[in-house]
Amino acid sequence: MGKRVINKIVDGNVGYDGAGVKLVRVIANRTVKEFDPFLMLDVFDSKDPEDYVKGFPWHPHRGIETVTYLIQGEIEHGDNIGNKGTIDNGCCQWMTAGSGIIHQEMPKPSERMYGFQLWINLPRENKMCTPKYNDIRANMIPTIKEEGSVTGIISGHYKGTAGAIQGEYVKAQIFDVSMEKNAKWSVETEEDLTVFIYIFEGEGSFDDKQQNYVKEKNAVLFSSGEKLEVYSGNSSMRFAVFMGKALKEPVAWGGPIVMNTQEELDTAFEEIKKGTFIKNIGESRYNLNL
Repeated sequence: MGKRVINKIVDGNVGYDGAGVKLVRVIANRTVKEFDPFLMLDVFDSKDPEDYVKGFPWHPHRGIETVTYLIQGEIEHGDNIGNKGTIDNGCCQWMTAGSGIIHQEMPKPSERMYGFQLWINLPRENKMCTPKYNDIRANMIPTIKEEGSVTGIISGHYKGTAGAIQGEYVKAQIFDVSMEKNAKWSVETEEDLTVFIYIFEGEGSFDDKQQNYVKEKNAVLFSSGEKLEVYSGNSSMRFAVFMGKALKEPVAWGGPIVMNTQEELDTAFEEIKKGTFIKNIGESRYNLNL
């Protein structure tokens, strides 16, 4: 069985998005081909509310899915199709923008705001699908306890256990893994999947010789293979695992809209101007943050 080895290490860039939210953009436009079908990963970790309370006011999306996972914190959300609520510690929201959705995400002052948002590209044939929203509570996410590790299965399957959600289009697999020191964690993978991890805390090695360790706050993209092994070394470790099959399609990316051609992008932004972006409810009542 071929083991996956490190292909690339990405440390991300500190930046601001929304109305002024401080975050680390780990993958984005520059990594589209390598990380396909994953478009963007933003990680946020702050104990200062001024870094995030301005949030992400009303804004549109089309052609993608967004996955927001909170390790700690609280975010109020709402959208034009009537979904409204709050996610907090250990919760996840999975939004399929499809043909077009307008939503807002507003963090509330917390002891710590800690988590990530992942953008997943939708296949060409599904980019104009009906928008959907899934609110995944912490107690809905199965956990598997093994010697030296605990794995939260946000989506997909891990060692025979189904996660809280099964992606309808890309079928991405996302795990939240915590390891004790000097522990080993492994997962079997389909050989052609794109697989990467983001290390929140600690450091990890990815071969049984355990000679080279990658430190926290880094993403690691792996080569093709049928098995991924992680070793935690002399400290405990927490990381997220992302797996999905590459779409291998053209990407036309304009801010919150991701399509396959520039013409499709132009159409989307023209519809926003005309108030025809949303196919079931007009968006003229929203002050969009673009």
